[in-house]
Amino acid sequence: AHYTDPVSIMRIVNPVIVEPLMAEWGGIKSHISAHMDTVHALDKATKAADKSKATNALKDANRLYYTWLERLEKFRILDPACGSGNFLYLGLQALKDIEHRAGLEAEELGLERNLIPHTGPHNVLGIELDEYAAELARVTVWIGEIQWMKRHGYEPSRNPILKTLNQIECRDALLSVEEKTAETVAAQWPQADCIIGNPPFLGDKKMRAELGDVYTEALRSAYTGRVPGGADLVCYWFNNASDALKTGNVSRAGLVATNSIRQKRNRPVLERITKVGAIFDAWSDEEWVNEGAAVRVSIVCFAPDSFATARLDGKPVGGINADLTASGGGGVDLTQAHPLKENAGASFFGLCLAGNFDIKGDLARAWLKQPNAHGVSNTEVLRPLYNGKDVQHRYTDRWVIDFGVTRGEAEAAQFEKPFGHIAENVRPIRVGNKRKARAANWWRHGEARPGLRKALEGLSRFITTVETTKHRIFVFLPIRVAPEHNLIVIPREDDATFGILQSRVHTFWALRIGGTPAVLACALILFV
Repeated sequence: AHYTDPVSIMRIVNPVIVEPLMAEWGGIKSHISAHMDTVHALDKATKAADKSKATNALKDANRLYYTWLERLEKFRILDPACGSGNFLYLGLQALKDIEHRAGLEAEELGLERNLIPHTGPHNVLGIELDEYAAELARVTVWIGEIQWMKRHGYEPSRNPILKTLNQIECRDALLSVEEKTAETVAAQWPQADCIIGNPPFLGDKKMRAELGDVYTEALRSAYTGRVPGGADLVCYWFNNASDALKTGNVSRAGLVATNSIRQKRNRPVLERITKVGAIFDAWSDEEWVNEGAAVRVSIVCFAPDSFATARLDGKPVGGINADLTASGGGGVDLTQAHPLKENAGASFFGLCLAGNFDIKGDLARAWLKQPNAHGVSNTEVLRPLYNGKDVQHRYTDRWVIDFGVTRGEAEAAQFEKPFGHIAENVRPIRVGNKRKARAANWWRHGEARPGLRKALEGLSRFITTVETTKHRIFVFLPIRVAPEHNLIVIPREDDATFGILQSRVHTFWALRIGGTPAVLACALILFV
């Protein structure tokens, strides 16, 4: 509760639970009102037929009311990554408020209000991997039940005060093991009327470090063809929720994701949703607190039905695209944009060192003055190294030892000082690398980018930009500079190309296609 404020959670609870149920109750209430109008009109009737008609109208009104209470009693809310139960807590509070309001309004129409609540902890379902968090969620739900009952004048259950909540399960929400075959497969979720929650934020590049190689490979294998291999962890929850929509098990769902859900590597899960249903309410880029750290998130609510209107960032729109932009009204759906084949090879990632190849400038300049036995200067293998910080702020005077893509170990060893540094600082780590090429060629960069090097041949300078940045800027760097992997390199040296890239048209395109923070657009549309 400390990390997730109620206002943010209600941005999911309201459109997924409150609004559709209140709309449903509104229809039922109008029918009850019509029956009660008949009752009131015949209240003082003397004819037996009229009295019978009034009695039947009252029975019909009561049947509608109690059928509605049974509907609420059977309503199930699932949070498949429930943590300590914050979403379930507010979801249950909302459901009980709906029941209470229906009782008051039924009483206003002339019915006798039911005083025994039909909603309670049985309405919520959860899945949580951490045992302590799962138990805390159970207690949280019961505390919420007791708080609500006391606020509204009901006597909470005391025999016992807290009962078992086995429907909040302690297990993996994504993977399970088949008993017969011992095969790891996608986990099944319990059937529910709606799905809400805030699944864990874990980027593709951190999954192996956090979850381990075995689990990561098993996860990607189990979801092959459903979730892209390079997608963030949260995408697996979106996939399972969309599966539930497709099968008709769920009427609405709302989940939180980092705002990178809109970007190309993650967006296929949202595209699946728009094919089987529609995104009807979303917040494209909002502040959020996750484990005490501020992040930017997207809040996405979706359903199996299409909607005449939707809400995006709190405003009505004609519809919502998979990149969480508005559709209709003359807007362009950029999710339909595809890379142009004419731009193949128009840009490259910088060097991925995969080891301690970088050295301080003072040391590099000292080595440049020192001779080697074979008479070749160290200028052949020492280059200034730039990363995103160097481009956007100030050069930090880092250099890199670069033995290229073809230089063998024996030839590299002739550059005594640089090779000695690599042998001491890189070799002990790289020889055990799981990638055979990195282990065998430990004196070379992990990704030496032969395609980039070939594209840069004959140039005196090149254009570069930071891969992930809030403000899209381009700069020229001298050909001698080594660009690190968080830089995107455009192997062109002419001013015209630079002007096109830095133009307002292209920077707007790059920001829209890449998200916020933005990445360089895959297709440089003005090159063709």
